[in-house]
Amino acid sequence: MIEVRYFASIRESLGLSHEQFPATADTTVTQLLEALVQLHGGQARQILAANKVLVAVNQELVPLSAAVRDGDEVAFFPPVTGG
Repeated sequence: MIEVRYFASIRESLGLSHEQFPATADTTVTQLLEALVQLHGGQARQILAANKVLVAVNQELVPLSAAVRDGDEVAFFPPVTGG
């Protein structure tokens, strides 16, 4: 299983802080995102839009092409803004 964690406004918008997702061979972050959008419906597409989130696998920021394996923790963060 992949442990999926959501933070800040993503957590609030989806209404959950974490969930588990079945792992499959050769999964990428992009494929995981698409599966999560299908699972949670249309609103999740806007919330998890690939160009609007930061992704960490096992607490390390990664590109969307990064591999995700059984036992990994994948965390989604909103983009950081400040002033």
